[in-house]
Amino acid sequence: MRAAWAAWMVVGALTASPCAVSAQNLPPRTATSADYQLEVQTIARGLENPWGLAFLPDGRALVTERPGRLRVVGRDGRLSAPVKGSPEVHAVGQGGLLGIALDPRFVENRLVYLSFAERRGSDTNSTSVFRGRLNVDATALENGRIIYRQQPAFASRLHFGSRIVFDRTGHLFVTSGDRFSQIQEAQNPANTIGKIVRITTDGAPAGAGAADWRPEIWSIGHRNMQGAALNPATGELWISNHGPRGGDGLYVVRAGRNYGWPLISWGTHYDGRPVNGGLRERQGLEQPLTYWTPSIAPSGLTFYTGDLFPAWRGNVFSGALAGQMLVRISLDGDRVTGQERLLTDLGKRFRDVQQGPDGALWLLTDSPDGELLRVAPAGR
Repeated sequence: MRAAWAAWMVVGALTASPCAVSAQNLPPRTATSADYQLEVQTIARGLENPWGLAFLPDGRALVTERPGRLRVVGRDGRLSAPVKGSPEVHAVGQGGLLGIALDPRFVENRLVYLSFAERRGSDTNSTSVFRGRLNVDATALENGRIIYRQQPAFASRLHFGSRIVFDRTGHLFVTSGDRFSQIQEAQNPANTIGKIVRITTDGAPAGAGAADWRPEIWSIGHRNMQGAALNPATGELWISNHGPRGGDGLYVVRAGRNYGWPLISWGTHYDGRPVNGGLRERQGLEQPLTYWTPSIAPSGLTFYTGDLFPAWRGNVFSGALAGQMLVRISLDGDRVTGQERLLTDLGKRFRDVQQGPDGALWLLTDSPDGELLRVAPAGR
């Protein structure tokens, strides 16, 4: 399996000294799906609450750790020392170093984008986006600066989002949460609480252009979006959103639309009270393609386009934290036609899922001793 993984990668050495032991000698685990016998291999261990995953052109992986470190995972599974020059994060509650995306022109400019919880005052914080240039030996981010800050900042430990996704024009979508204590602000287009924003690579607003909205806002009425991916067939943004007690949802996000929170919900408040009198639908407010009650706490999202799982091409995959599973969702256009719950016997909280350059599914597990896992058909 290790040789098969190395075969598709460009040769190159990891120059940073490893600071965690590779898990390459662990025996693979097996799991069953309706279509395939799955082999689950632990590629790396020792990641502290890993959050976001992105693959470099040479096949190595960048992984964010919520306490504030950016790591390089080598082809042998070893972890680099923390990459220097990463932003200083406010690692409190759900906050810390979160989403990651490589510039579409990374081969030319080596730019990396990170979303994170930034301390904005003695007790306030917000979701922000940082941009830096990864040096050639992948040991440091150079010329780093913050290009976006959620407005306003609040004193909160919860609901930062945050995934970052490039669209086909080279602009950047940023998902941000409602900060938990500010749920009504998700409907206020004068701020970026509970919104998706769209910005240029320099941080300039590139939103939906809706009247009376801040110029960076793309859509409103979101709660806490921890999964986001561009649909390769349409170029549209899809997100997964945490509901309160139940009502987690999968959505297609379109410019200028209102996604309802907290005016409508398929869940309830944590104490069992109905949300807005129990209203689930209202004219002018968008509905999920599917929703999960009880909550699965979806995190990470990817569309499958590879060759290792031909029966799954066009499916979308979501990790699940509370649900401790990987969810495969089959589609007919924007219509959900079925779901399959995978890897439920591993007992892992899956924070992120990405399709790797090898066509396998790669997962991050959320724990103080988190893992990078590779999932492929048995023998592949």
